[in-house]
Formats: sequence, structure tokens, C-alpha cells
Amino acid sequence: MENQKMGSEGEEGSGERGLLHTWKGYSCSVTPERVLLSRPVLQAALGTRHGVLLAEGGQVYSFGELPWRQVGSGTEPVAEPILETALSGQRVVFVAAGSFHSGAVTEDGSVHMWGENASGQCGLSGRTLVPSPTPVGVVDLETSPPQPVRILELACGEQHTLALSARREVWAWGSGCQLGLVTSAFPVRQPQKVEHLAGRYVLQVACGAFHSLALVRCLAPQEVRRPPQDKCGQCNQLLYTMTDKEDHVIISDNHYCPLGVELADGEAAKQGPGSPAPSRLRTSPSEPALSSTALPTVATEEPHTPEKAPGGQANSKGEERPELNGDSPKTDLDSAPSTDCCKTPVTVATGAAPKNSPYPDEQAVKDYLKRLSDHSLAEQAAKGPVTVQCVQPLGESVEPDPETPDSAPLPVTTVSSTLNSLVVSCASAVGERVASTYEALSLKKVMGYYYPTAGGCVPGPGPSEGPKETREDRVRLEESMQGKKSSSLGDIREEEAEGLSRRLSLPGLLSQVSPRLLRKASRPRVRAVALTPTPISEAEDNLPSLHTEVWSWGRGKEGQLGHGDILPRLQPLCIKNLSSKEVVRLAAGAHHSLALTAQSQVFSWGSNSSGQLGHMDAPSTVPRLAKMSEGIRVWDIAAGQQHTLILADGDCFQPILYYSGRQVREGASGSPQAEMGGYTQQPVLLPFCMNLGYVSSVFAGGQSCLALADRNVMGFIASLHELAAAERKFYCKLSNVKSQILRPLLGLENLCAILGPAVNVLLQTLAGHFSRLCHLTGQHSVSLTAFLRRGRDIKGLVMLEHSSTFLDTYKEYCSSVGNFLVMGGFQALVKPSLDFFGKSPELVQRLAESSEENVPLSDLLVTLFYLPVRHLHEYGRLLLKLATCFEVSTVEYQKLQDGCSKYEALALLLKRRRKEAEYTFHFWKSFPGKMTDSLRKPSRRLVCESSNKALTLQNAGRFSVNWFILFNDALVHAQFSTHHVFPLATLWVEPISEEDTGLYGLKVTSPEETFTLLASSPMEKAKWLRAINQAVDQALSGGGGEGVAPGSSTPQRPEPPISRTATYTFYKDSRLKEATYEGRWLAGKPHGKGMLKWLDGRTYIGTFKNGLEDGFGEYLVPNKSFNKNHHYHGHWKEGRMHGFGTYRYASGEVYEGSFQDNMRHGHGMLRSGKLNSSSPSVFIGQWLQDKKTGYGVYDDITRGEKYMGMWQDDQRQGNGVIVTQFGLYYEGAFNNNKMMGTGILLSEDDTTFEGEFSEDWTLSGKGTLTMPNGDNFEGTFNGVWGTGIKVSGTYFKPNLYESDKEKNRAVKLGSLAVRPEEKWRAVFEECWSRLGCEAPGQGENWKAWENIAVTLTTSRRQHKDSPELLSRSHNKTLESLEFIPQHVGPVTMEKYDSIRRYLIKACDTPLHPMGRLVETLVAVYRMTYVGVGANRRLLQQAVNEIKSYLSRIFQLVRFLFPDLPEEGGLIPESISDSPDKRSRSSSSETAIQPESPQPGRVVSSSALLLPVLLPRLYPPLFTLYALEKEREEDVYWECVLRLNKQPDLALLAFLGVQQKFWPVSISVLGEKKQVLSSSKDACFASAVETLQQISTTFTPSDKLQVIQLTFEEITQEVLALLKEDFLWSMDDLFPVFLYVVLRARIRNLGSEVNLIEDLMDPCVQHGEHGIMFTTLKACYYQIQHEKIT
Repeated sequence: MENQKMGSEGEEGSGERGLLHTWKGYSCSVTPERVLLSRPVLQAALGTRHGVLLAEGGQVYSFGELPWRQVGSGTEPVAEPILETALSGQRVVFVAAGSFHSGAVTEDGSVHMWGENASGQCGLSGRTLVPSPTPVGVVDLETSPPQPVRILELACGEQHTLALSARREVWAWGSGCQLGLVTSAFPVRQPQKVEHLAGRYVLQVACGAFHSLALVRCLAPQEVRRPPQDKCGQCNQLLYTMTDKEDHVIISDNHYCPLGVELADGEAAKQGPGSPAPSRLRTSPSEPALSSTALPTVATEEPHTPEKAPGGQANSKGEERPELNGDSPKTDLDSAPSTDCCKTPVTVATGAAPKNSPYPDEQAVKDYLKRLSDHSLAEQAAKGPVTVQCVQPLGESVEPDPETPDSAPLPVTTVSSTLNSLVVSCASAVGERVASTYEALSLKKVMGYYYPTAGGCVPGPGPSEGPKETREDRVRLEESMQGKKSSSLGDIREEEAEGLSRRLSLPGLLSQVSPRLLRKASRPRVRAVALTPTPISEAEDNLPSLHTEVWSWGRGKEGQLGHGDILPRLQPLCIKNLSSKEVVRLAAGAHHSLALTAQSQVFSWGSNSSGQLGHMDAPSTVPRLAKMSEGIRVWDIAAGQQHTLILADGDCFQPILYYSGRQVREGASGSPQAEMGGYTQQPVLLPFCMNLGYVSSVFAGGQSCLALADRNVMGFIASLHELAAAERKFYCKLSNVKSQILRPLLGLENLCAILGPAVNVLLQTLAGHFSRLCHLTGQHSVSLTAFLRRGRDIKGLVMLEHSSTFLDTYKEYCSSVGNFLVMGGFQALVKPSLDFFGKSPELVQRLAESSEENVPLSDLLVTLFYLPVRHLHEYGRLLLKLATCFEVSTVEYQKLQDGCSKYEALALLLKRRRKEAEYTFHFWKSFPGKMTDSLRKPSRRLVCESSNKALTLQNAGRFSVNWFILFNDALVHAQFSTHHVFPLATLWVEPISEEDTGLYGLKVTSPEETFTLLASSPMEKAKWLRAINQAVDQALSGGGGEGVAPGSSTPQRPEPPISRTATYTFYKDSRLKEATYEGRWLAGKPHGKGMLKWLDGRTYIGTFKNGLEDGFGEYLVPNKSFNKNHHYHGHWKEGRMHGFGTYRYASGEVYEGSFQDNMRHGHGMLRSGKLNSSSPSVFIGQWLQDKKTGYGVYDDITRGEKYMGMWQDDQRQGNGVIVTQFGLYYEGAFNNNKMMGTGILLSEDDTTFEGEFSEDWTLSGKGTLTMPNGDNFEGTFNGVWGTGIKVSGTYFKPNLYESDKEKNRAVKLGSLAVRPEEKWRAVFEECWSRLGCEAPGQGENWKAWENIAVTLTTSRRQHKDSPELLSRSHNKTLESLEFIPQHVGPVTMEKYDSIRRYLIKACDTPLHPMGRLVETLVAVYRMTYVGVGANRRLLQQAVNEIKSYLSRIFQLVRFLFPDLPEEGGLIPESISDSPDKRSRSSSSETAIQPESPQPGRVVSSSALLLPVLLPRLYPPLFTLYALEKEREEDVYWECVLRLNKQPDLALLAFLGVQQKFWPVSISVLGEKKQVLSSSKDACFASAVETLQQISTTFTPSDKLQVIQLTFEEITQEVLALLKEDFLWSMDDLFPVFLYVVLRARIRNLGSEVNLIEDLMDPCVQHGEHGIMFTTLKACYYQIQHEKIT
């Protein structure tokens, strides 16, 4: 606890906090002494005769008798506490005291021990006394390297110590079975991990003299569901046994492992080689015990009845058996050395079954057991047969008791734990999981059936004090009666519900009950209901767990282990009947144990020699409630040697102390065996407790008691105590409601029938939320109690730190109560409640804290379930009270103030919600009927209604009835027999001004209706307007807002937003009937993003405008015949597909292109079928109202034909071209989808037919057929091409001398094809329309730029949502395009350059209209000339098509930049450029500008646009060139290869290069080398290399540039050779250039030459470039004809 700064002085004296008082006993004369220390005490611990104190600052003091300190005799108690100097410098955070030793834990988690060490309890080897605190190493050897373990707290017993690590594992050292270690070698001086608790989360450990306790958090359900084992992990015996009887099967899980708890899989293997294997001794009903004599078993045919008990008397009451008791041997246990912790009597079960013991050599086992416990207590073996329950020395063979009447052999019965677990299953349940129905059996019957030998079957040795006879008898009597009192059967329903989440490891009991009886017995009137809430995770980690278990181990002869017997346990074992009790703290006295629950109750068990258990005079072997007066809530416990100290809340919030146990006489304090004092029957109040101030914790040990108290400074301590006490009281109240009201009601069998399913579900929800609230309150109360004990930093209060958890839980709970109330649930509960609680429900009245008389039960229930809301006010009040203890400026004050206002505000809100719920309930009650029933919903609340005629409908008929009801989610308009519900989320209301009409009107708009309401007065109008607006606002904000009720004080917006998000289902609109829309709205219409779903499965997701699909969207239409969806993804306008989109048909067809009015219209591409399907084909071209009309290309992949031509109504009509994969080429007229009319047909071998056609490939009529060799027919033809053709006509054989004429007759192709400017008109039209023009060139320039800007901005905005679609560079391009270049005013060179750069960027992104155009043109071009379209006869058309693109795009560019000169116009030279400067930079300029520089710069479309277009179109175009020039290029290539075989000088000579141009030496990597006659590829190498780059360029201007550079390279080399200026003559230059061309070995030189020629800029033809190009062309022809010369 940090020093709390409080109050105006900010100084808190040490006299106010951590005051310590000590006393012994409880007589009236006792007055506590103050233990005076200079610092406040934080914690204390007491041993038998000494104590340890932890003071502020981490200092440790010892007091009492300290014999281990070598000071004098050591037995005299020290006068005042002594500082343990060995710990100075260590900040101690925890201290513990055992009987004669002490321990401390420091801040860093290390342990120090001192005191008695004879049994190794200090964890140090080599000395029996440790005089001062000495460090003890707790090291985890399983990790490598071994890690030190950080310890949080310690607990010390008489001979052992337990430590709890930060990882929540338990470590033990010392001696005895109370260590829980798998070892028999004591003492254990090195701390070892208790493996049986490994993997569990231990919260606290406590030590009695010879037993240990651990508080463990329950495993979460998912951790528990391991596959059920069928064998014990340690002793390898079956966990379940089945015995067949005549009419029933007995299933027993009566497996008791002697080591206390089974090892989890694999744990047994972990034990080191040094430690002996865990003992596997065990007996079960189906196998014999390890005894020398076996008693014959008589199989009893019928179940035992009490009358037939072998003792000759009914034992159902559990009386003692005198004949078994009188003769049992007595031994004086007091003399036994205390190290033999596990010596309790052993009894051996006997059976006549064949021997199948897991140990073949029984002697070895006996020897082992002897070794385990060196002192045999065999003479204590009892005479009645009982299962072996612990690893004990086995004595002589057990004889049958001669005093038993007739010496009747007893049937083997197992008295394992006292009936606290009994698993019975009938034959019908065999094979299913064994059901745990033991609660079902009535206890009296059980006692009779199963306990024939109950009395005194286990004689227990008496504890060390008290008359031995009576002690022993008492323990025995207690054990036999325990079944009846056992609290494990106390709350059956709670147990069963808990059982759902607990693992089934109950030690059972061999049943011999007939199934009929069982079935009868197991039919309780009440069902089990699980009310265990699932914890909320967020604050869960900050609140203590209530789902806990208590595990115990060690000696049990006083019953202090709580397992219902007095046997020792070597390993931790879970105390079953504390598992659902929410234990939060444990304490252990010398021989008794205490558990404190969250419900402020104390369970105690073990020795009760002095009444220390806090109830009547009998020891208890199972936990049982201590008897506290009504209304006393315990919150701290401590246990000494024979007494218990209890700290509790009474009527006021100052804590009070109770004492139970031995009275200590004055003057006898010196010896523990002081004469027998009196002792308490039940806890007594210590009269002096009120003088101690505010006690925060209590400690006990030996015979002493300690109380740690605080004085109340500025009311702070009092307020804290008040807060904690209020929370504890509230939790007890909630728990009572849960167990006494809620659980019984939920458990009624016919509840669902009474309430009806709907209300029943609401009740279940209410119960769940109640449970959650109850659980949270419990956790919070425990957290506050801990807060009192430890740090008191207000900022750490959970209710402030995690207030949202509390507020949400309360909100959820109250809304579920409200819903239940609205649906009349509390009225419906009255009848079952009356049946259950009787006619006068005092219980309900008491719990509801109602003092009024004759309140109806339903109202009582409502009050009861709304109680928690009152507690919120309490929170507010107490937080405010705490706040007043701080300065206003402090953080604490601020936090408390905020918290207080949050809880107060919530209390007010929930109060209002309750009013709304009650108002709504009364409304439903006042207006019963079919209509109102249909409107009644749990979450619906009434705001206001117009039954007082305050609101009417305008223009309603005279006799019509219009009733308006406003709920929190809908406005209902009810008429005679019908009613209509308008959801509020889609309701818009606006007042109508009164000037024009004089009426007080409100205009109400819903998605499908608009109507006007008239109010009776301006007041009413304002009231309704505000109510509707508030309700709408509320509905939109999700109902969690702050005020539905009219007149609420919370600030509201004047009116809800006109634009909002909501969901609505249409009911009228013909197009949208029964469709559901979810998305944005504006004034009653869908507007913005949304989703529309029709019942037939159609779905639209996208943007809306004024109620119609508009913008970009996706549309799905299911198709039944294909069992797939049509899918459209694209643009919409006014509810129809309009603009660009992709439509994927269910049939597999895909259309990508333009739409208009839901139809394909404009340019688009339709793909049908996959490549492997029946008829794959692709059409790309123009559509008109869903039909192919205009120019288009159709690729019929199956037939291998491609058609390029005109269409009309999906048919080929007009001029067109067809090419086939077999090389046929047709151009001509088409009609009705057939070749019909005049046409030209060429086959691969140049056979040509010109004439009339009637059908596809069918000649019909006049024509001329020309053979490849020039022969031809003229006449009439009939037949299909490729089969036989009938001819009547004239055959011509050309004359050799008419060759000139023949050349003129070569067919001119392309005249019957579609003209290039007619192609792809739709593509260009779309681009123009995107720029806002009706037709090409008609429109405003500024509007076009505006459209471009809008397009780019919207595209960027669309892509902002999905940034992955755009690369970074793309984004940059878009950004730069958003700046409109200067496009008005005369064009200079700079402006021309900026235009050129702008065009390059624009054509780079498809989001720009120009870029979109280029992308489409590239797509159609490739579609046309790739594949079957790669036909050499199409070359000319392909070239012309590019030229037409250029002229048409140039028209667009001139529209955007109107001042750009026409084609061939001049741009004036900029003044700054001097002519000589330009000529010098002419070669370098080309690096920046792709086209060659001209004087004054002529504007041409090819110079401007080819650099953008051609690189994209190059592959198909160049392929066509290569096909066309194939033959002549083959000739050229053959010549190139032949000539290249020659060395350089020979080739130069052959080509006639003048000798003065022959290079003499060449420079290779800087050094000169002589050119030899054998040198190859050495001369003019740089020029050759330059010329080879012609193949890597695209545009003619680039290629010409390469040629120019080649010439320059040649010139450079010759200049270096001649060392003088000279001018080339063509005769000199040509041979040199020819040499370079040959050596460059350009494969497709013919194609390159032709491409340059066809697409060259006309203005270049006569300049320098023109001449150079002519030279290259001449070289090409020269090489072809070289072999002739």
C-alpha cells in the first residue's frame, strides 16, 4: 500500500493506519493490547508461540517466543517486536509463520526462511535451527538452463512450507504427506513442484499443522473436455466397473487411487529415476484385495433393505454398532512421532474373485509399504471389511469378527466418501455417458440401502487433545451421519448445473438398486437449470475469479481434508462439494480448515474439539456452514490452534469480530495444555471490536488473535468500508433472489406451457442477464474486499477503471427486465409463483424490500427485479462520498466525480426506461385485440398515441377512423380493420407552415407514401413533431441514445439528419415489390451506396440516385435453366444499365462494352463459349439496341474463319472480308448473313476468282478465274469452292510478249472491303460523347475539359477505396493529368512540347477518355489482325487502318487544343533558339524527342501520335509485313548468310569499297589492333551495332533516326582514317553502307523498309532522312539481286 496522500494537509500520520491489536480468548474481560511499532503494519502472521509482522517500507519484525535466536534461553517471550535486520535492504512484500518457523517473500520473488528446521521446513540443509532469515533457492530444474522461480506468497505448517509462484504453481518442502510430492524420502529440503496441481491456476495456499489447502481457479470448459479416460493414470485400474445382475446392470466408478489424485497423461513419466514409482495399490469390487485370507462373498439376490441389515438393526439413522464399537482396539496415538503423517487405520476389502492382482509378489508390496512408513500400526486394523483407502502398512490377515451374529460373511460394500458422490445408471443408460443422477435419490433411502455397516466402520484414532473415547466415537458417529448433513447435497439444483461444466471424477459407490426404483426416485419436481454465467472477458482479467475449487491433502484423521472420511491423502484432491460455492479465501488451523465464500459465508471442517468450527459440538469431515446470525456477512477469516477468528459486516458498516473456539484463561497462557477452558457453541461477538476502529484484516495462530485496523481520516476509510459492505450486502441479496426465486421458478416443469414459448425465452434471457449481473457483483465485492486489505489507490478501483463493463451489464439487464415486463411476463409469472411460494408470498415481499400491504404479486416481482437500479444510486452516492475526501484539484477527485456522474446518469436513464416499459405495458393492457397483439414486441416501447383525436389525417373521409401510434421503432397508422407500420429509420417529417393554410400540419414522407397529418393545436403539433423527430433520431442511433420519451431532458438535435443509412422492404412499388434495400437514403429515396435484394434472388449492389440505380453497380440475376447467375458489373443511369459494363451470362457468354437502356448499345465485345466448348466465337464491334449493327469483327474459332465487315440486326450485311485458317481470302458483298453479290476470292496459291456469289464460298454467275501462272477463265461459274465447279466460258493463256498487260491485271485488293474511316466509328463516337459532344467536332471545348477533370477525379475517388488497384506511378500520372494544360492561345514550340507530353500521359491511363480510346483501338486492332487475321493479304488494310486512327485521333487533339495548326502546318521557331545551336544539337535532341527535328517544326499527326500508338500495335502489324515479304526476304537472307562467310577485307573488296576507306587498325578496349586479312566483324563495328538497333524501335521516325546515327558512325570512322574533312559522294558511300547492312544481319529488313515507307511522315520524304532511307532501301534491293551481278 503506497502512502495515500489525502486531505488538505496531504500528510497522514502513522498513528492512523496499520494499527495492530492482539488478544487471546473471548471472555468479556479480555482487552486487546496495542502492538506498538514506528510504522504502520501491512500484514501479520502467527505461529504457535511467535509472530511476524510486515511493516510499511518492507521491514519485518518478530515477537513472542523465539527459541531459535541464540539470545539467553530463547524460551522467554521478547518484550517488544524485534526488527529482522537480515532482511534490511530487501523490500519484503509477504510474511508467513508456521508452528515454529517463519518465512518472507521479497519484491523480486525470492524466499527467506528462519526458525525450526528439523523437518526441513525451512528448505535449508545441514542445520536444525535457522536463527535469522536466510535465502532459499526455488529453482525450476525442468527448464534448461534451470530458472529461479518467482514466488508470490508462502504458507507454513508445523513441518512443511508451501510457496505459490508467479506462474501459479505450488512448490513444497519439509516433511510429511502434506507436501503432496511423489516421494517417500523425507525431509525434502530442496523446494519441489507439486506436480498434481501443475497446469492449474492456483490462487492461494494455506497450511494447517499437518495438512495443506489450495484454492484453484476452475478450468474453463474447453480445457476440460478431454476424451474420458477409462483407466487410472497411476494405478492402471479401470475407473468404471460393470456388474451384470439379473434385471439390472451395476455401473460403479468406485475407483479410489491411493495417491489421492490421478496423474495426467505423461506425468507419471516425469518422475525422476530417484523417486520411487507411485504406488499402484488399489482394490475395486471386481478384484481381490491384497490380503492373505479371502472371505467368501454371498451374492445377495435382492437389494438390501434397512430391516435386513446384517447388524440386525436398521441403520438408516446411522446409529453406532455397539458390537463393532465396543471391542475396537484403542491405541494411544499421542505418543506416535509426528512425522508419521500417514498412519491411519487400514482395512482390507475381501472378495472371492480369482486373483488378478497387478502385483504378482504380494510380499514385495508389503515390504515396500513397510519401508514407506517405518512404524506399523497394523493392530488398528478394523474388523469390518472396508476398501483399502490409503498407502498404509498392511497388518496381519483380517479375521471375520466373531461377534457378528451367526458370523454371517458380509457382502463387500464400499464406503468411500460419505455418499457425497454416487453415480448410478440403469441398464437403459449403459453405453451412454454415465449420467450423474445421484442427487435424484432421496437420502433416507440411500442411507438405508447403501449403509448397512455404516456405524463405526472406520474407527479413527482420537486427536491429540480431549478424552479419547468420546473424540473417537464422535468422529465415527459424525462420519456415519455425515450423509444426511452433507452440504454437498444441500443445493441439488446448483450442484447439477455446476456439474455440467465440471469434469466427472466423483468417487462413486457400488449400486445395487433396481432400475425401477431409481427411475421413480430420479423424477424430481424441479428441473436443473444452469445459471452459471459466461464471463465477459474485458474486465474479467481485472476481477477475481469466482469459479473456484478447493484442493486438500495431508493427514486427515480429524476430517480436516473435507473429503468425508478420515483418511490421509498423499496428493492434492478436489473437495467436491465446495466446487460450486464460490470460495474466495482459505484459512487453516492446526486441525481444522475454513473456506470463505463470495456470498460471505464460512464453511468449516475438521476438528471441533473446542467448537472452532462455529457450529454444534461434533467434528465434521465435510465442509459445513458455520452458524452465523442472520444478516452477518463475513469477509475475512483466520484460524489458530483451536480457534477461529471471523471479520464481518453487521448492521452498520464498521466491521465486527467473532470468535469461536477455546476460551483461554488468564494466567494460563504459558502452557498450551492449560486447564480446560470453556468453548463456544457457535461464534460469539467480541464486545471490544467497535473500539478497534476500522479493522481491515485478522490473523490467528497458536492461541492468539491479531487485528489490523485503520483510523478514519477525513471519512476516507469509513467510505471505503461502506462501499465494500454495500457491495457484499447487494451480492448476498442478488444470490438470494437467484437461489430462492429465479432458480425455483425456472425449474418448474410446466413453466413453458404457462408462459408460452416467446415469454419463456425472454425469461431465460432475463435469468441469464441477472446471472451475469450477479456474477459481476460477486466479483466486484471480492475485489473491493481485497482492495481494503491491500493497496488503496483509488485510481485502481475496478468500477472506475472498467466502468463500461458495469454500465453495459446493467443496461443489458434492465432492457431484458423491461422486455419481459412489456410482454406481460410478470403477470404470467403470478400463477406459477403462487403455486410455488404459497398464497402469501412473504419471501418475495421480504426480498423486494416492500413494506406496503396487499401489493399484487406481479408488482412485487417487478419491484424485485428492478432492485439493481437502486444500487446504481448507491454507487453514485458512495463515489461522491469518497470524492469529498480529496482535494478538488486532484486526479482522484476527478476520477471519482466522473464515475459518480456516469452511474447517476445511468440510474436516471434506467429509471426512465422502466417508466417507458410500464407505460407501454399499460397501453397493451388497455387496448387488447388482434391488431395490438400483432404489434406487441419485447423491445418496442410506446412514445405517444392519438386516441384523444389530437392527430388526424388530412383529406380523410367523414366516417374514417385514423389512429396514430408512435413507438420507438415505428409509426403505426391504424384504421378500422387494417393498420400500416412505418419504420422510423425511413421516416421523414417536416412541419407545414401555417400562413398559407391556417392548419397545423405535418408532412410525413416514407419511401412509398407521403401524407399530411393535422394536429388539433399548435401545442399538439409541436409535441408530435418533437416526439417523432426524437424517436427517429433514436432509431437511427441504434436505440442506445439518451431519450425516447417525450419531455426527456437530454439535449437533442432539432431534427434527425435528412440523409441516413437504413434498411427497408418495399411493399407497393411494382418494380421493387418485396425487395429489400439497405443503404443510404435522402428524403425518402435511396440515394448513395446501397444494396437492393429481390425475393427472386436478384441483387443490386452499388450507388443510387433519387431512388434509382445510378452510377457504378453490380447486378446479379439468377438463371434457373443453367442454375447460375447472370452477373453485370458496370455503370447505370436512372435505373438502367447505361455506359460501360461487363455482363457475364449464365450460359458462359461474356459481353464487355457499352450499354444503353439495359441493352447492348455502342461498341462492345461478346465472347461465346470457352475454347473447348461447342461453339467458341468472339465478336467485337458496334451494337445497336442489343443487335450487332455497323462495323464488327467476328472470329468463329470453331470454323477457323474471321469476318471483318458490316452487320445489320445480328447478320452480316454490306461489304466485308473473310479470311480462313487455310489461307482463303474473300472480300465483297454480304447479304442476309451470306456471301451474295460481287466479290473477290483468293486461295493460298494466288488462284483468284472475281465475280458473283450466291452463298458462302459458292460461285454463281459471271466471273473471271485467274491461275497463279496467269492463265484465266472468263464465263459463268457454278459450284462450291473446293469441290467441283461447273464452268462455261473462255480460257485464256497469256502470251509471253503480253507480260506488261498481265501485270496490270493483278487484282487490286481492298476496294470491296470496308473503308478504313468507316471502321470503329462507335469507338470514336463514344470518346466524343465522353468529352460532351453530340457528334465528332460538335461541342464546346471548355465543356470537354470539364468532363475530363470530372472523369479523372471520380476515378481517383473510386480507387481511393481500393488502393491496391492503382500503382504509385499510376497515381502520380493521374495527379499530373488533373492539371489542365494551357489550351488556348497560339502554339509555340514549348507549348507543342507540353501538348505532346500531356498526350503521352493521357494515353497511358485508361481512366482518361483519350487513354480509354487508345486502349480500345489497340484491343480491336489486335482482335482483327491476330490469329486467323494474320493473313498477308490484310497488310494494306492494316496500314490504312492505322492511318485512319491517326487522322481521327488528331481531330480529337485539335478539338482539345483548337490553336494547334492543321496537318502539315508550321509552328513558328521560338526566338531563343539560334539556327546554329539547333543544328548542333540535332543528334542529341532525338534522345528527348522521338521524331526528327525539322526547321520550324511541321505539325503532323504521325509525329504527334505514332509514338503513342505504334508501340502498342507493332506486333500484329510487323507480323503482317513479315508474311507479305516472306519470299523476297528469304532470298535476301540467303545472300546475307553467304556473303557474311567472307572476312572483312575480302568483303570490302567484293563490294567495291575504295581502298582508302578500309580501316587499317581498330581499337579494341582502348588498344589498337591491326586489321588482318582473316579479321571478321572488325571493320565499322560501331556502325553495324548502331544499325542493328533498328529492330528495337517502333516508329518510322525512330528507325530513321537509327539510320542517321549509322551514317554518322561511318563518317566518324572514315574521318579518323583520312584525318581530313571530306564530303561523301553517293558512289563512295553506297558500298560502305552496303557492307554495314550486310554485317548487321537484320533478318526482316524488307519488313522494316516497307513499314518505314508506309508510315513515314510525308514532310520527311525529301529531306536528309529521305535520302538516307532511300540508300537503305537501295541496299536491300541490291542484296536481293547480288547473285545475278
